[in-house]
Amino acid sequence: MNEAAVKALALARIEESTKVSQALLTDAGYLDSVVAAGRALADALRAGKKAMFFGNGGSAADAQHLAAELTGRFSAERRSLPGLALNCNVSSLTAIGNDYGFEEVFARQIAGLGVAGDIAIGISTSGNSANVLRALEAAGRKQITTVGLTGCGGKIAAVVDHSIRIPAESTPRIQEAHILTGHILCEIVERELFGDRG
Repeated sequence: MNEAAVKALALARIEESTKVSQALLTDAGYLDSVVAAGRALADALRAGKKAMFFGNGGSAADAQHLAAELTGRFSAERRSLPGLALNCNVSSLTAIGNDYGFEEVFARQIAGLGVAGDIAIGISTSGNSANVLRALEAAGRKQITTVGLTGCGGKIAAVVDHSIRIPAESTPRIQEAHILTGHILCEIVERELFGDRG
């Protein structure tokens, strides 16, 4: 590709991403879900419970990122908050995957680590990742609040307390909106728990 073609490609992708963000501005369902999920996350953390994030591939990276925003900080100088990314423990993932199957790698951790009042946030661009779906179902059985970050479809929306859907089909565009959404959730938490310190 010549330089002009590369620039055109970059501009096209920026335009696609901007269109998704613009769509979120007028999507009342998205905004309502983000507010409700953000408040549920803040309530769980205020009560001394923990947030468990999980996903596959790029969604695993988002899970790790958001857990770090809680244990470290997002923008406010405040105490550490309990956030875990269930996809980060390679020994657990490989042991559970080997012994029970890959579909159980998150559900088994929820069963062992989760307690009523915690919050489980599953991230799946398709909304159909079997291991994310099973974990959210397992969380629901333990009275753990559930949040699903998905694209515009999938089975996960039907099993969670708070379904945050991104109105897009492209995996990269959905992932970009997921990290934006995750940052909004983190800011809601900091404002709710610590006021405007950022």
